[in-house]
Amino acid sequence: MIFAIKPFEIHDGDGIRTTVFMKGCPLRCKWCHNPESLLPGRENMFDRELCKDCMRCVGLCEANVIEEGKHVFLREKCTLCGKCEAVCPESAFEMMGKEMTAEEIVAEVLKDEVFMKASGGGITFSGGEPLAQVDFCVEIAKLLKARDVNIAVDTSGYVSREAINRILPYVDTFLFDIKAIDDEVHKACTGVSNRLILENIRYVDSLGVPMEIRYPYIPTMNDGEAAAIGEFVKSLHMVKKVEVLAYHNYAERKYNCLGHEYPTKEIPLPTKEELEIARKKCCI
Repeated sequence: MIFAIKPFEIHDGDGIRTTVFMKGCPLRCKWCHNPESLLPGRENMFDRELCKDCMRCVGLCEANVIEEGKHVFLREKCTLCGKCEAVCPESAFEMMGKEMTAEEIVAEVLKDEVFMKASGGGITFSGGEPLAQVDFCVEIAKLLKARDVNIAVDTSGYVSREAINRILPYVDTFLFDIKAIDDEVHKACTGVSNRLILENIRYVDSLGVPMEIRYPYIPTMNDGEAAAIGEFVKSLHMVKKVEVLAYHNYAERKYNCLGHEYPTKEIPLPTKEELEIARKKCCI
């Protein structure tokens, strides 16, 4: 179950890459910029700002009704049939979540094989948490490795050691987020402990697999973690890059379209000065 395949990505590993975004994540980061990735199943995104009240979707199901001359989407009655998306001329509806086979994904990825290989790129598994669907990732990876395609895995690290071991033979680079070193800060930000994540990072490092570390910098939430992250990174041997990712609020629309309240509406955007200080503290 995926929610997007994006070609020509340049921020998910080396070179030009095709990123496959998979549904489902065990973390609940308050600033998540892919809220459509959190649940493992399909979801219906409805953008009221795009809706022109043409009423073509009304009558197709119980979820789309007319109230006071306006179209209203009753999310709790949606059966995810997709009929509304099919008839909407304004693309106000978008079904997030699509079942695909490994062969279908490989065919999409290989459309840009020449660009990926010429740039030192490849495919990146992302999400959500891609290793929540580790068997599927392995199936895709086997097919792509037969074509000598570079493979990166963008993971939270909050996965079983078994999942790590299953994908390891096919991975050229791991991309790990470190949200916080302080476990209580991590729990407050994500809902889970960071112990498994740090253990998995150390484990991958001990096996000699290259990795990149990302630190999402969120003012008032984990902005005091840069120095501790820097010290942790210094203890590793296979880190080839550290990035500080600035908090942004671009995802607010997606939360609204999913019927969720945007959880970090009051969080200020980081300044250039704050980000530069964080980079100096945690980057190698």
